[in-house]
Amino acid sequence: MNLSILIPLLNEDESLKELYTWIVSVMQSNNYSYEIIFIDDGSSDNSWSIIEELAAENPNVKGIRFMKNFGKSQALHAGFAKSQGDVVITMDADLQDSPEEIPGLYEMIISGKFDLVSGWKKKRYDSVVAKNLPSKLFNWAARKTSGVQLNDFNCGLKAYKNVVVKNVEVSGEMHRYIPVLAKNAGFGKIGEKVVQHQARKYGETKFGMERFINGFLDLITIWFLSKFGKRPMHLFGAMGSVMFIIGFFAAGFIGCSKLYHLYNGLRYSLVSNNPWFYISLTTMILGTQLFLAGFLGEIILRTKNNEGRYKISKEIN
Repeated sequence: MNLSILIPLLNEDESLKELYTWIVSVMQSNNYSYEIIFIDDGSSDNSWSIIEELAAENPNVKGIRFMKNFGKSQALHAGFAKSQGDVVITMDADLQDSPEEIPGLYEMIISGKFDLVSGWKKKRYDSVVAKNLPSKLFNWAARKTSGVQLNDFNCGLKAYKNVVVKNVEVSGEMHRYIPVLAKNAGFGKIGEKVVQHQARKYGETKFGMERFINGFLDLITIWFLSKFGKRPMHLFGAMGSVMFIIGFFAAGFIGCSKLYHLYNGLRYSLVSNNPWFYISLTTMILGTQLFLAGFLGEIILRTKNNEGRYKISKEIN
């Protein structure tokens, strides 16, 4: 199979049939073998009924329905697990991503030998203040932190080799950072393609300004996981050891100083009156706690179970 097209959605019943018709037209004109997987992330409108209609009409249409809204990352994770195509395309259901871009993305993966190609919506039709400017700042920070040189991490239109989606673990709200996850997994050939961005035709965006705040927090998380995710002791253990040693030597200095004064008959004050006593005590306690945090992290890493992060109520085809 040439293509798996994954479409996570939440309350997009107005656009689904138009998007489906557009995708099928592109598939037929290019003679692609394909599957379209709609992942309904707990919609409360008629989205699932429409997906059922499309699946009955075309066996290449498949559907996954979540019991409630679990988030886009979980929807993509479920779609990645089901995808069978040589190339996997992800796109949004709101008609802002053009299916006409699919052949170009497909060729970059097949002929250009890219592991992953991310869309770049160079010209956008979103609000400048509410979306465009925060997005530029966010993308700049993501480039500097991750080392992945993409201009548009937030673009939902991306293409992957099938082997890539089977080897990245998308959780939380990490869908923005799939290129970074892919790089950390060993897939180094990551490209970018300028794609057409269209104004939203129906409904309203499901993402607000909070996604940028969450995005920056996730960026810190993914930086930490990429550096120390497999060896938390390397961070917490090192910090804890350094703090404990500082506190230990400070306490030793205080003790030796008092003994020196006692031995030579000099005046001395109580150890508890010396501010360095409390500094050394605090650093030793914090150092011990950090060391234990690293030790516990190592234990959890070795014993964790991959629990289900979402519940599927129905599947089609």
